[in-house]
Amino acid sequence: MKSLDNINRRFILKASVSLVTATTSLAVLANSSIAITPKQPEGPFYPIKPQQDKDLDLTEVQGSTKPAKGEIIEVTGTVFDQDNRPLANAVVDIWQANAAGRYAHEQDSNDAPLDPNFQGWGIVKTDERGFYRFKTVKPGAYQVSKQWSRPPHIHFKVAKRGYRELITQMYFSGEMLNDTDALLQEAPAEQRHQLIVDFSTAKDNMAKQGVFNLVLAKI
Repeated sequence: MKSLDNINRRFILKASVSLVTATTSLAVLANSSIAITPKQPEGPFYPIKPQQDKDLDLTEVQGSTKPAKGEIIEVTGTVFDQDNRPLANAVVDIWQANAAGRYAHEQDSNDAPLDPNFQGWGIVKTDERGFYRFKTVKPGAYQVSKQWSRPPHIHFKVAKRGYRELITQMYFSGEMLNDTDALLQEAPAEQRHQLIVDFSTAKDNMAKQGVFNLVLAKI
């Protein structure tokens, strides 16, 4: 017969192994979660004028034969939830200033020229992999006040049923104005990198490309 002490020791050892396994599993689960994209203000220039052409290519306006002015870029990314799962059919809505730093918006008093060939506003849905893409131009910086100039940035609004709507802004790496921008500096220091994107030229594409992933919080 097995002694009672041997049975107890085996029971304690088995329980200890189970506890270690459970703890490890929880740690792996915790590490699989990702930080929600920091929120940013919507700003005063969200489009309010109806616009028929709101597709993924902002460099061409329906009915025009001329392209938008400025440096053409491609912004791609994936929309995730907090558990690092891609979200299909999320609505990704962007708007931005043109290459001269002006929005096609009635409230923008900037005296920079408008670009009639720049779409300025686009809406797409993510595919089954949570992926989205926009072709646009790098927006220009613009002055808010004597003490403050905004760096180039693109506004994002992302929505999906069952998740909290995310409004944020994407910034470009290497811009000196990033360091003094009041809105970018409001983002938590440890998460600020999530809003800043590095753009590089693809071998088979003349446009610079950058990846801006977005993470939504569940309701």
